[in-house]
Amino acid sequence: MAILLLLLPLLVSAVYGDEKAFIGVNIGTDLSDMPSPTQVVALLKAQNVWHVRLYDADRAMLLALANTGIQVTISVPNEQLLGIGQSNATAANWVARNVIAHVPATNITAIAVGSEVLTALPNAAPVLVSALKLIHSALVASNLDSQIKVSTPHSSSIILDSFPPSQAFFNRSWDPVMVPLLKFLQSTGSYLMLNVYPYYDYMQSNNVIPLDYALFRPLPPNKEAVDANTLLHYTNVFDAIVDAAYFSMSYLNITNVPIVVTESGWPSKGDSSEPDATVDNANTYNSNLIKHVINNTGTPKHPGITVSTYIYELYNEDLRPSPLSEKNWGLFDANGTPVYILHLTAAGTVFANDTTNQTFCVAKDGADPKMLQAALDWACGPGKVDCSPLLQGQPCYEPDNVVSHSTYAFNAYFQQMGKSTGTCDFKGVATISTTDPSHGSCIFPGSFGKNGTITNGTSLAPSSNDTSLGCPTQYFYGSCSFTTSVIIGAFLMTAVFL
Repeated sequence: MAILLLLLPLLVSAVYGDEKAFIGVNIGTDLSDMPSPTQVVALLKAQNVWHVRLYDADRAMLLALANTGIQVTISVPNEQLLGIGQSNATAANWVARNVIAHVPATNITAIAVGSEVLTALPNAAPVLVSALKLIHSALVASNLDSQIKVSTPHSSSIILDSFPPSQAFFNRSWDPVMVPLLKFLQSTGSYLMLNVYPYYDYMQSNNVIPLDYALFRPLPPNKEAVDANTLLHYTNVFDAIVDAAYFSMSYLNITNVPIVVTESGWPSKGDSSEPDATVDNANTYNSNLIKHVINNTGTPKHPGITVSTYIYELYNEDLRPSPLSEKNWGLFDANGTPVYILHLTAAGTVFANDTTNQTFCVAKDGADPKMLQAALDWACGPGKVDCSPLLQGQPCYEPDNVVSHSTYAFNAYFQQMGKSTGTCDFKGVATISTTDPSHGSCIFPGSFGKNGTITNGTSLAPSSNDTSLGCPTQYFYGSCSFTTSVIIGAFLMTAVFL
């Protein structure tokens, strides 16, 4: 086994190592106001997305994708699986109607037969491999098998004991399906389709998995997960799951089938039981995932071996069932507005909606009001922030509370310092956000505002002898007792907040 594990990276590399990884996107349609196919394609082009996965083979969408060069994975829906898996004629008709009728104008490159069948529709499992073979045979008959791969997406939950990855294995109860399935993928030069969701692994771990580990955030060496059998260090959940799948295949003597991640993402909103489904976490995960994939980083077991990945998903699907997070996996709202601006300045052009590089410094949820007040005092004093927009009657006075006012001051300081490292901390009561906190006529520094003109926030606060501001307590939520001693205290806090 040791020799096999040493040879595995070479075998996989021989199959897939020379190709560049790509980022694609899943296009779900459970929207109350689903954009037209032409609108969808326009958004894809604007975002430089050249790989998409459809959950069906919708004719209008395939026609809209024609002559665009976008590579398309179409799907056999689960409800059609039984019919196709039991009838050569049904499979041939499906290929004729949904593939032959559209190629070569529409660049169909893969067919996903079903979705998570073993876990979502186990009664169809006995015909799954048959369905793949019959679809493939229909492609062979039309000389399309070399350009269109056939596979089926799996939930990562079919992998048991996924950490350490070197000890992972597929659920043995599915061996009668997985063994012939993997041999089919191997013989046809296809790949294992795997859905990888670190969000769910994190949520179900009872705080065993650190959030930073799930989000691809940098970890100190002593916090990295180490596979005791291989001594490989894992800095994120995504890589660990992918390597677990590779090891699981190796235990079934399959060593040269590559992996394509057909779904991965993070929800931007959740209900009360999903506190980490936030815009910032979704942005962090997807931005870091895209960089990780595009850089051809590979995994610890297979460095440099591509793991192309489809982001789940293009649009928020408001018609999805509860919980709330199910409706909020999208990168865009139905009108094409980004849910958040991805941080992709160094990751190529895919999803190039990072045209503003907008980040803001805001007060942390649940921060101590007294700490916020002290930090606000410092920002509007020694920090030289222009806090005049917070005065009564000015655009940012309302809402008149310490959270809102400190957010404005923190962000103004952050922007005027060029967003440099360490300028959005304020003794732990501030955090960086990609959500523009501007509201109404209150346009925050760093925002492009309603007219698209950026506010740079570089003006300094009035001098200490400027009496136009009146009582200094306009930024203090209490009595008008902002005395000289408090001002001196604020100066003494300079070292703390810097």
